[in-house]
Amino acid sequence: MHEADPTSQSNYLQIATKHIAFDWTVDFDNKVITGTATHDLIARIDEVSEVIFDTSYLHIEGVKVDGDAIQDFRLGPKHEVMGSALSVPLPRTLSAGSSILVEITYRTTANGTALQFLDKEQTQGKTFPFLFSQCQPIYARDLAPVQDTPSVKLTYSASVRSVLPVLLSARRISPPSDGPAHDGKTIGKDEVVYKYDQPTPIPSYLLAIAAGNLQYKPFQVPDGKQWKSGVWSEPELMDRSFWEFSQDTSRFLAAAENLAGPYRFGVYDLLVLPPSFPYGGMENPCLTFVTPTLLAGDRSLTGVVIHELTHSWFGNGVTHAHASHFWLNEGWTTYVERVLLQIIHSPAHRGLSSVIGYNALLDSLAFFKDKPKYQKLVIDFDYGENPDSAYSRVPYDKGANFLLHIERTLGGLEVFLPYVKDYIATYMGHSITTETWKNHLYAYFQKNGSDEQIKALNSINWDAWLHQSGLHLPVEMEYDLTLANPANALADRWYESRHTMDISKLDFESSDLDSLDANQRAVFLERLESYNESLPARHLFHFDELYGFSKTLSTEIRFRFYTLVLKSQAAMHFVQGAANWVVGADDTGVVKGRMKFCRPVFRAMFKVNPDLTISTFRQARTQFHPIAQSLIAQDLGLDLTGLRVSG
Repeated sequence: MHEADPTSQSNYLQIATKHIAFDWTVDFDNKVITGTATHDLIARIDEVSEVIFDTSYLHIEGVKVDGDAIQDFRLGPKHEVMGSALSVPLPRTLSAGSSILVEITYRTTANGTALQFLDKEQTQGKTFPFLFSQCQPIYARDLAPVQDTPSVKLTYSASVRSVLPVLLSARRISPPSDGPAHDGKTIGKDEVVYKYDQPTPIPSYLLAIAAGNLQYKPFQVPDGKQWKSGVWSEPELMDRSFWEFSQDTSRFLAAAENLAGPYRFGVYDLLVLPPSFPYGGMENPCLTFVTPTLLAGDRSLTGVVIHELTHSWFGNGVTHAHASHFWLNEGWTTYVERVLLQIIHSPAHRGLSSVIGYNALLDSLAFFKDKPKYQKLVIDFDYGENPDSAYSRVPYDKGANFLLHIERTLGGLEVFLPYVKDYIATYMGHSITTETWKNHLYAYFQKNGSDEQIKALNSINWDAWLHQSGLHLPVEMEYDLTLANPANALADRWYESRHTMDISKLDFESSDLDSLDANQRAVFLERLESYNESLPARHLFHFDELYGFSKTLSTEIRFRFYTLVLKSQAAMHFVQGAANWVVGADDTGVVKGRMKFCRPVFRAMFKVNPDLTISTFRQARTQFHPIAQSLIAQDLGLDLTGLRVSG
């Protein structure tokens, strides 16, 4: 049995949840969920006399064991990161393999991180409130008393009463998704009971709930597929959301099945959330949460869907045992996402994605120059350390490059993809460590490969990739630059023009970008930012007049534009626009909250105009998700009362 999870106080190595039955009521007036969580637990060893759950900011009202109320349960002192352990003594000592039911009656509180209740003014429709959860990495304990570790995989069922439509990371039993919204009852007034079932075991961080004025529209699914797919959103965003995702989602999922094996969750729906959602997407089973920043109007950002659905195999299927091995989720997902880009589009598209990812990786490695521990793939977290502190592109892109290096070392995709399928088949439904993965890799090629391939594996510097820090990858990687080269060439022309004093003599045209897609434009801006010397302010004013980057609706492009200009002599000219954009106050109204954008832009703004940055954050702070609030405040040296305390 692998080492214990450093972020959980539960005794899951002794006794573990097999199934949870939730009975919930969503109370929008008081912004809480009330109800029960009934755990079906299986003893893993002999002589188990208690079960310990993780909780955080929950009010525990009562506990029953096998239907009988008990009074001597204990809620331990609050740990700053891990919350309060709930210890439930068992009336009988369990032997390995025996089961017991523990029902906990509780309610959530406003202090938890997992749930964000939005006022109606914070939604698109501005008529009804909204609720959504974010349980990864360790916030499921804010939603319910659970053994909050990826090492425990459980099924769940739920009955949820709400005056607004409810979605969960599970298959809907009733009312039907394709029936009338809210079962035909009056939205916002009539209470409807929503029933869900998740028959495929998942880790607790994939528990998810959303509720609001939500509508559904199905996608067309390829012939012969047994799964269903569609999109949920507020009515005001449905036309845009359906157009953006309907063409690609089903074919992406079908392509992933061809590579990785059958999709196991039966339903693959997307939910377009309000702007405060802190991530690009969250791979909740049956219901991927996505940010509205993906609604670019040209389907240029639907690649995020490839990433999230790939998690159905890597993360949701084969799961990291705990936070130290998070790269097994994200590195594998990012690697396979890029393989799918090659299969769906071309090798050049895989290369372009790798270039973009590599640039983001270098930024993350530099960000952690004073915290080199977080530059590692396998992070030795201290007991009770918050894994969110290490959140960056490192597990994604260092992990993906590591797997790409192994692929190339072994002889390419033709050799590597059969191994990938075997890896999935071997560990689907399990939670594993890096050591388990590595042992299987060697075992596979010892059985199915050659002595030369074992020698190739032995030639890899495993320690450098997995356990060493540094500002660069252990191996210098080369990518297909077919699509990157035109973008880099245009950037080089701009850089070479920086000494031309008379702007009228520059030979750039707005049509320069016509042949570059959105990802190539991102590479173009990143290349300009990478130079040691910024373009002069006069060039950047002309640059924006030609290309209109400060007005584009593409969040990926606008983000890179602000990253470029806020490091230049033109920074003071653009900083107010960046401030308006990052809090959604410039009519685009979608950026607020996605940490990929807001954290770096706030940091860049702070270097230009600290007072404007702090005042902007203070005024908009409550519009951000609690996770984003905490990390932005940390970036700016603020505490969450809004008072500046350092740096």
